[in-house]
Amino acid sequence: MKKTYLIILSILLISCGENNLNIVKYVNPFIGTGGHGHTYPGVSAPFGMVQLSPDTRLEGWDGCGGYHFSDSIIYGFSHTHLSGTGISDYGDVLLMPTTGKIHLTNGVDEAKINDTPINQLGYASKFSHENEIAQAGYYQVLLDDYNINVELTSSIRAGIHRYTYPKDEEANVILDLKHRDKLLDYKINIIDSQTITGYRHSSEWAREQRIYFTLKFSIPFLNLPTIEGQENIYESFNNEKNVVALSFGKISKPLEIKASISAVDTDGAIGNINEIRDWDFDKVKIAAQNTWRNELSKIQIKSSSETKKEIFYTALYHSSLNPNTYTDVNGNYLGMDFKKKHTDDKHYTIFSLWDTFRATHPLFTIINVEKTNEFIRTLLRQYQDGGKLPIWELAANYTDCMIGYHAIPVIVDAYIKGIRDWDANLALEAMVKSADSDRFGLKAYKENGFIKASDEPESVSKNLEYAYDDWCIAIMADSLGEEEIAERFYKRAQNYKNLYDPTTGFFRGKNAYSWFGPFKAEEVNFNYTEANAWQYSLFTPQDISGHIDLKGGRLNYENHLDSMFLSSTQTSGRHQPDVTGLIGQYAHGNEPSHHMAYLYNYVGKASKTQKYVSKILQEQYSKKPDGLSGNEDCGQMSSWYVLSSLGFYPVTPGHDYYAIGSPIFEEAKINLENNKTFIIKAQNVSDKNIYIQSAKLNGENYNKSFLKHKDIINGGEIVFMMGDNESNWGNNEIPISEITKHIITAVPYFIASSQTFSKDHKIKLGSVDNSEIYYSINNSQYKKYTQAININKQTKISSYAIKNNLKSKIVTGEYFPRDDTKKITIESKYANQYAAAGNKTLIDQLRGGNNYRTGNWQGYREDLNVIVDLSKVKKINSISLGCHQDVRSWIFYPKKVDYWTSVDGEKYNYQGNVLANFPDNIEGSLQKDFTLNIKNLKARYIKIKAENYGICPKWHLGAGGKTWVFVDEITIK
Repeated sequence: MKKTYLIILSILLISCGENNLNIVKYVNPFIGTGGHGHTYPGVSAPFGMVQLSPDTRLEGWDGCGGYHFSDSIIYGFSHTHLSGTGISDYGDVLLMPTTGKIHLTNGVDEAKINDTPINQLGYASKFSHENEIAQAGYYQVLLDDYNINVELTSSIRAGIHRYTYPKDEEANVILDLKHRDKLLDYKINIIDSQTITGYRHSSEWAREQRIYFTLKFSIPFLNLPTIEGQENIYESFNNEKNVVALSFGKISKPLEIKASISAVDTDGAIGNINEIRDWDFDKVKIAAQNTWRNELSKIQIKSSSETKKEIFYTALYHSSLNPNTYTDVNGNYLGMDFKKKHTDDKHYTIFSLWDTFRATHPLFTIINVEKTNEFIRTLLRQYQDGGKLPIWELAANYTDCMIGYHAIPVIVDAYIKGIRDWDANLALEAMVKSADSDRFGLKAYKENGFIKASDEPESVSKNLEYAYDDWCIAIMADSLGEEEIAERFYKRAQNYKNLYDPTTGFFRGKNAYSWFGPFKAEEVNFNYTEANAWQYSLFTPQDISGHIDLKGGRLNYENHLDSMFLSSTQTSGRHQPDVTGLIGQYAHGNEPSHHMAYLYNYVGKASKTQKYVSKILQEQYSKKPDGLSGNEDCGQMSSWYVLSSLGFYPVTPGHDYYAIGSPIFEEAKINLENNKTFIIKAQNVSDKNIYIQSAKLNGENYNKSFLKHKDIINGGEIVFMMGDNESNWGNNEIPISEITKHIITAVPYFIASSQTFSKDHKIKLGSVDNSEIYYSINNSQYKKYTQAININKQTKISSYAIKNNLKSKIVTGEYFPRDDTKKITIESKYANQYAAAGNKTLIDQLRGGNNYRTGNWQGYREDLNVIVDLSKVKKINSISLGCHQDVRSWIFYPKKVDYWTSVDGEKYNYQGNVLANFPDNIEGSLQKDFTLNIKNLKARYIKIKAENYGICPKWHLGAGGKTWVFVDEITIK
C-alpha cells in the first residue's frame, strides 16, 4: 500500500511539474538561428547576465549570435552572447569538452588548408541537429567527434555545464580565452584542482569589454593545465598562454562545471557563482524553467493553433532576454567611466535603443512595469557616470551605433504612462544635454533646422528621428512646466518638414544647393539608415496629422501607403542586408517600417491596417530556424509579433494609446503587476477572419481604432467580433498624433542643376507648404520671390518663407562658376547612389569631404577609365586624381593610377603611373592624391585609368567580395 501511495504521489508531482512548465514547452530557441535572425539557442535567465550557448561560427554577419543553424561544427560553449544584433561581439570564456589527445587550437586555420577532419586538427567537433535540444532554460547537444553529451542551464549570473563522457576515454576540458574577438589582456589563475579564476579584456564592437570569471569543477582535474609545456599560474599575455587544457582521466560520472562572470572584478565573479550552491544540474534546470514559466505566464493565450503558440511564446521569450543584468550580487557594476560603482538598485547593459524603443520597451510598460523603472534608473546612472545618455550601450561602452537619441522615448513613454519611480528632473536634464550636443549632424540640425547630405551621412534618417525624439523632450518639459524648453523642442520636432519634397512626396536629402539626386525612391543609399526613401517616407510618429497635411490630405496619404505595399519595383543601390521581409517597398526585416501598417488607422481606413498586419503576422514569422525575416535586434522583431498578435501596437511611444490591428488568438489574458488582468477576446477569429466587425470594451460598444494604456492597466476585457469582410469599424474614431503648439514654417528649398556653372545659371526656389518666399542675393535686401533667379557669377542666395505670419529659418545656397572648357568622357559606369553631381563631378572644382557617405564622392565597382579634353593643347606640369579609402566599407585605394596624354585624341603616349603605396588594412576615412609630375609636355587630352583593388582580402569581413573605387576631382596643372 505504501509503495502504491508513493507511485501515485510521484505521478501527481510529475503532472504538476508538466503543468507548471506547460508554457515553457512552446518556446523554440532555434527560431531566428537561421536566415538573418542572429539569435542563439543556448540558455539565459530572463534579463540574465550570462548566456551559455554553443559557438558554431567565428566571424561573418550571420555569425553575430555565435551560432547559425546551417552550421555543423561546434567550437565550444561560451558564456556571453548577443541576441539578434547586426554586429558581432561577445563569445567570452569558451569551454570545450574533448577526449583523448589534447589540442589547443580550434583547427580553423588548418581546416582551411586541406580537408582533414576537424577533430584531427583541433578541439572542435561536428554535431547534428538530430541530437540537439533547445528549450527555455535548457540546452543539450551530442558532440559527434567525442561522443560527449553536453547540457547547459543557468541562473541569472551563473551557468552550469554537465558533460557526460564515454567511460573508456580520457576526459578533457579546453578553456579558450582567445576565442572570437580581439584579446586585449587576460589572466588565468589556478586556485586549486577544482577552481579557476581569471579575466578576459577584449575589443570588438565594444572597444573595451571586461569579463572576470570563476570556474568550479565537480571533479578535480588531475594535472596543472597544459600550455605548450608550461605549468603553474598562467597570466602572461605576451607569451600567449591564453588556452589551457584540463585533464580528468577516465571518469564514470558526468562532470559538472559552474561558471560565473562579472564586469567588475574577480570578487564579483566569485560572489556571483554562489547563485548556484549545490552540485545539482537538474535542480538548477528546474529553477531556470520555472523562472521562465513565471515570466512567460504574464501573457496567457488560447489558440487552436499549436504553431501560433510556439511562435508567440518564443517571441515573448526573445523579448525578455535583454537588457542584461549588470550588477553583481554585491551590488557592484561597471560604470560608463569604467570605474567600479555600487547601487542597491538593479543595473543593466545592452540597450539596443534604435530598435527597442519602438515595441520592446512599450511592451515592458505593460508586463514589466517595475523593470521599466529599473531600466530608466539604469539609463540615468549611465548619464551620470558617463556624461550622456546612451545610443547603443554595450558592456559599459558607448558604441555610438545607429542614430537618434532613443533613450529619450523610452523614458518619456514610461513617464506619460505613469511609470515614474525615478528622478524626472534629472531625466529632462539628461535629455536636453543629449539633444544639444554637436555630434552626428546635430550642429547643422540646430542651426538650419535640417541636416544636409554634405553635413552628415544618413542625413534624412537622422533628421527625422531627431525630430521625433525632440517631440518627446517637448512633451516631457511641458508636463514638468518647463515652458521655454518645451517651446524650443516643439519647434525642433517639426524639422521633418524641412526635408519634405512636395514634388515627389518623399523626404529627401539636400545638397547645399538643391535636392540630392538623381532620385530613386527604391534606392538604398547613404541618405538613409539601412533603408531607402520609401522606408523612411512615413516616419513622423509625433505629427502624423501634420505630415498628412503636407501630403495634401488623407486620400494622398492613403494612396502613398497603398503604393508602398503594392510596389513592384525592386530595391536598388548599395547592398544592405538589413532590408529584408519585403512586401512591396515595406521592409519588415528592419525597424523603420515597423509602424507603417498601422498608419491606415490615422486616415480612417482601419480595415487596411487589419489586412496588412494580418499579412505580416502570417508571412513574416514562422516556427522554422529562419522564422524571423530580419535581425531579432534584442527583442524588437519579436515584440512586434507579441503586441500585434494581441491586436495593438504603439505607433508613437510617448502617446498613451496603441493603434488597434488584427488580433489572432481566441483569447489572451495579460496578468498585470498590479494584480489585475486585461483580457482580449477575438470571437470567430481565423486566418481568413482577420477583419474587426465590432468591438466591446467592458461590455460597452467600442468603435475607436485605438486603445488607451490606462484601459489595459486598469484591467477589464475587450471583445472583438471578427469576420472575413472589410467593415467600417474604427473608421470614424481614429487615433490622433499632431503637434498643435509652436508651429513652424518650413524652410524654402533650392532647385538647381548644379552648384557650379559655366555661363548663365537658373535657380528656382520652392515652398514645402505653400508659403510666401523671400530671398536675398549676396546679402542684399530681401524681396519676394516670383520667378527663377538668373546668375552669371559667384553668388550666394539666402531665403526664408512666411506663412500665417510665421517666418522660417534662413537657408543659403552658394553657386560657383567653373571652367567649362574642359570636358570629360567617362568610359566606366558609376553607381547611381554614388553619382555625386553626375558626369561633371570629377572636373567641377568641388572636392569631396572626409566622409564618402555625404554623397560628394563618385563610386565605381570596376576600373575607372576617363578621358579629359582640355579644349586645346596646353603645357602640362602635373596630373592628379583624388581618391578615397574606407576599408570597413569595402572602399580601397586603386592599386595604381595610369596616365596617358595625347595631342589629337587618337594617339596616346603613356606617361607613367602612381602606385597606392599605402597599407590596405588601416581603418578610417582617408584621402590621397595620386599625382604624376610631368616636365616639358604639351597635350590636349588626358586619359586616366584607376585600377580597382579587386577582391576584399581574406582578413576582411567581406572577404571575396568586390571592392569599390571612390574618386573626386581630376586636377591638371
